[in-house]
Amino acid sequence: MARLRSFQRLVAHFVDIADFLLVYIEEAHPSDGWVSSDAAYNIPKHQCLQDRLRAAQLMREGAPDCPLAVDTMDNASSAAYGAYFERLYVIQEEKVMYQGGRGPEGYKISELRSWLDQYKTRLQSPSTVVIQV
Repeated sequence: MARLRSFQRLVAHFVDIADFLLVYIEEAHPSDGWVSSDAAYNIPKHQCLQDRLRAAQLMREGAPDCPLAVDTMDNASSAAYGAYFERLYVIQEEKVMYQGGRGPEGYKISELRSWLDQYKTRLQSPSTVVIQV
């Protein structure tokens, strides 16, 4: 949940230049599997899409004001983006512009913040165009 709050601050800071999307994937620490000692919720391994949707709703309650999608039961999004269990991306015009490391160790909001700061600076820098007639 602490990471979610950090993400929420990031969303609020960059809402003027980026659209954000959370994708809820397979539960990293299901209560009937590899349980984390600091787990905020008691969520068993998803047996069906309804289980995953219910778990995603818990995330929605603590999530930033951005859309929330839910991965399929065959974990297509997680597999496509190597998100097992959390990862940050910037996608622009169907191209990956930033790919963070795999979580939990590689999940670094500070790196994404830096990338977005640089991007915002580029957007605000006036471009000089010289046209000779």
